[in-house]
Amino acid sequence: MSTIKRALISVSDKTGIIDFAKSLNALGVEILSTGGTAKLFRDNNIPVIEVSDYTGFPEMLDGRVKTLHPKVHGGILGRRDLPEHVAAMQAQGIPNIDMVVVNLYPFEATVANPDCTLEDAIENIDIGGPAMVRSAAKNWKDVAVLTDANQYAEVLREMQSTGGATSQATKFALSVAAFNRISNYDGAISDYLSSFNNDGTRNPYPAQVNSRFVKLQDLRYGENPHQSAAFYRDMTPAPGSLVTAQQLQGKELSYNNIADADAAWEAVKSFNTTACVIVKHANPCGVAVGKDALEAYSKAFQTDPTSAFGGIIAFNTIMDKAAAEAVSKQFVEVLIAPDYTEEALAIFTAKANVRVLKIALPQGGNTPWEQGRNAQDIKRVGSGILIQTADNHEISVADLKVVTKKQPTPQQMEDMLFAWRVAKYVKSNAIVFCGNGMTLGVGAGQMSRVDSTRIAAIKAQNAGLTLKNSVVASDAFFPFRDGIDVLAEAGAACVIHPGGSMRDEEVIAAADEHGLVMVLTGIRHFRH
Repeated sequence: MSTIKRALISVSDKTGIIDFAKSLNALGVEILSTGGTAKLFRDNNIPVIEVSDYTGFPEMLDGRVKTLHPKVHGGILGRRDLPEHVAAMQAQGIPNIDMVVVNLYPFEATVANPDCTLEDAIENIDIGGPAMVRSAAKNWKDVAVLTDANQYAEVLREMQSTGGATSQATKFALSVAAFNRISNYDGAISDYLSSFNNDGTRNPYPAQVNSRFVKLQDLRYGENPHQSAAFYRDMTPAPGSLVTAQQLQGKELSYNNIADADAAWEAVKSFNTTACVIVKHANPCGVAVGKDALEAYSKAFQTDPTSAFGGIIAFNTIMDKAAAEAVSKQFVEVLIAPDYTEEALAIFTAKANVRVLKIALPQGGNTPWEQGRNAQDIKRVGSGILIQTADNHEISVADLKVVTKKQPTPQQMEDMLFAWRVAKYVKSNAIVFCGNGMTLGVGAGQMSRVDSTRIAAIKAQNAGLTLKNSVVASDAFFPFRDGIDVLAEAGAACVIHPGGSMRDEEVIAAADEHGLVMVLTGIRHFRH
């Protein structure tokens, strides 16, 4: 433990700093500060020494140079355990600085503004702040470095309980947090500046990408028991995303639980009416909308009761007692909803292993879910990554083109839009039979679209569901008429797909031959 006698405070974000400085003063800590922070302390009757008075060197160049001085960095970097350091500091009249409290110019917030200019960005690149933070973090055994207002309370509690001292464990943890903050700050600057083309325009894909994630937990193992794994989140996670989930009960989430839960949650939150999605091995095996959670679940479960066993179930509405009673009758690995009634939670307390997740609804957007969407998708390949904008495209009736002689009824059009939405979350090649706001058969991940169609029909047959007058969505075009022949034979009345095949005329003719309705979207939804 070492006692804090002198602190240097220079913060851009003043949140909580007045109370923190008052508490330091009450503990007998001498405070050094700069510019606006020093003025704030004086205005609040907190004793403070201006850094320019401390160093004998004025702030200059519009404040760009104020703490870059040997008396500042010597006081931070000098090691108290090395006699030669102590002697050198005494010879130059450099006192120890035991605490550095610095947060940086708001570069990330500045460049997040769509009207930000390059000049604005450059002026918000902090120089002296990161230098002091690095110095203090390097000399963590002697200096406590605070870079976030969230750290103030805990550090004060320790100092107040120890007569003004901080432990080695606390200072090391603060040092790690400080280096992480500097890394993220530098990464944000690199990302922004790397996005500029030679002509001054910006590229949405920077020349260098500095991915930054925060570990949420170590996992027991990865996709298989012989693989290790951990779960990370973005630095600024989107509201309503899986990483914001609160686990209310159940065993620790596994790697596969998390992957499947994300697939279920992303699918269910795409609906703006009450919906339920059941996922098994990353694919929806049952999706439905209903007047309430119970009806949506009951319809989704009918699609494929066998695959639903041990699945992940997601709702986009509050789960009540009636829905909980129905779900509790099956084996479920993970349950997800925006919230639960007390009666619903009580039902699952008897099933202690069920992982129950609550994900708060995000606010804003045309639907409450839009702000929770990822802006980008990233896929790892050998020694590299692929980055793309996320597949967030939405279609409406106005976007669709009917290409057959037969026209859809309003109900058929509604079911086709439902089927198209589901197909977006099914692995390619994807075929989804639907009717009356529920899936009837799902064919996923086959090398042949015809095979996916046959599998979807078999799934419906196994579940005892009729495909007569059903609608079918295909995530990509039909390259040949054989897929149309198979789905017509199964009983489908309508099909929605992107179109764009060299044989579109042949495919449309097949639909007319079978008396089908065919609607083209002009956009595909591959999901590999």
